[in-house]
Amino acid sequence: MATATATAVESDLQFSPQAHGKNFNRILGDLKRANLSLGNRLRSIRADADFVSSVATSFSGRPVVANERCGSWYVDPALKAASAYFKSTDGHTGQWNFSTRRLNLHLLSLIGKSDGCIVVDSTRRGKAMPDALSKTVPIWCCVLNRVLFPEEEYAQAGAHALYTPPAVVSRSEHAQAEARIADHVEALKGLGVDVDALRSAVKKPLRPLWITPDSGGVNPPPIFDDYHPIICCTSSRRVLGTEMSEGGYIQGAGDDTENWALGLTAALFWEHADKLLPMCEDAYPSLGETIEHLVFEHSMATRVPILPRTPPLEVAQDLFVGQTPVSGPRDPDQAIITIVPKTTEPYTWVQSKRRMEVGIGKHRKLAGRNLRTALGPICDFVDAFLARGLKSPDLSPKPRHILVVCETGKDLSVGVALAIMCRFYDDNGMCIYYLPRGYRGINPADTDTDAGAEVHGNENENVNKALIKRRLSRIMMAFPEANPSRATLQSVNSYLMG
Repeated sequence: MATATATAVESDLQFSPQAHGKNFNRILGDLKRANLSLGNRLRSIRADADFVSSVATSFSGRPVVANERCGSWYVDPALKAASAYFKSTDGHTGQWNFSTRRLNLHLLSLIGKSDGCIVVDSTRRGKAMPDALSKTVPIWCCVLNRVLFPEEEYAQAGAHALYTPPAVVSRSEHAQAEARIADHVEALKGLGVDVDALRSAVKKPLRPLWITPDSGGVNPPPIFDDYHPIICCTSSRRVLGTEMSEGGYIQGAGDDTENWALGLTAALFWEHADKLLPMCEDAYPSLGETIEHLVFEHSMATRVPILPRTPPLEVAQDLFVGQTPVSGPRDPDQAIITIVPKTTEPYTWVQSKRRMEVGIGKHRKLAGRNLRTALGPICDFVDAFLARGLKSPDLSPKPRHILVVCETGKDLSVGVALAIMCRFYDDNGMCIYYLPRGYRGINPADTDTDAGAEVHGNENENVNKALIKRRLSRIMMAFPEANPSRATLQSVNSYLMG
């Protein structure tokens, strides 16, 4: 007897809800990882850099400035004229800040010589442009215009107004940001910057303009008669959906490199771009291994972390900051203070009258915190070294050179130099030891007493936040790449103000 064979239909299929969810999430995770692959990131960076190159061509002659941390990924080194440090967090809603730490005043000479500049940055998926370009740079331009061009004629011409991209910044947010400009102006003036020198670097007020891959290029470029254009170039095109819908293109691919780059830096990428980019296809699964090999070779060749070496820079009279390693002091009138990435006992720090090696820890945050206890012995060492310069045979002060170095040349060494400047230097960057008492450039507003009472013997007393800010601004103007951590600056403040 024949039996009927049941035919399965779709409604007969049964799935475990738990298994279905796990499998679906796993598949989505795999797809996301595939689209955020190392190869896709490098290809996306290359595509964004091509757009930046086209903008540079359109605005021919204007220098390209990479806004760090990630701006250098999108700028061919052949085009890069400088780096800038406009933080997106300063432009976040409710912040609208003007940084007195990152003044970016080194850009003014570039802007004046070339009638403007192009500032390059990118942002994460979904945003049209980073807050650094839509708000931080416009605030910077507005504050500088009011300080450098205070005349009423410039105000009437609109130079004192805040300009933001209306498609990105709402009228309400624009008004709130503009309401804070007057306070930012006073903060900049309080740093005691040389306004006349800055004014001489630029011929016209500054005006931000914005360009993105969605807005297209500019050809031919307009002529700017009344202002220097600060062209805020967003390198990445906007992705509203997911990378899966964009053929693997990743918006802001150069961001968060600690999560994907395997030690690759922007400089190393561009050095080996011709080798790496062809390997971004699926047929070359060894891309990651190649990058790790390049990183290893580079680190072995330099014997230091993969960072551009920082030559010693003078941040005040005969006071330099730099990067390890350095040889011992060869000049009898030079002292070297080395901050080493290990912990050592304080009794071992002073190795001679001209050399000090201070070990306060390997990790950046820990070392920054430990710096507080080390600054007293360091400044005592400097005090004694400078005092010996007063005992020259002809009784005239003999200049003494001080070099402070750390592993990066940008963090702990800068904090130490800041403490030294606050203790032993005046507002003009001159060592108090070598100045006549009547010629010490001290701002009375820096202390709670009059200017004459501030200097006792050969150092400043009654140091407060205003004085520290002024000295830090001097360092940042001399060394824009300096990057003292919050922990480092807190240690300096704690040491100086108790």
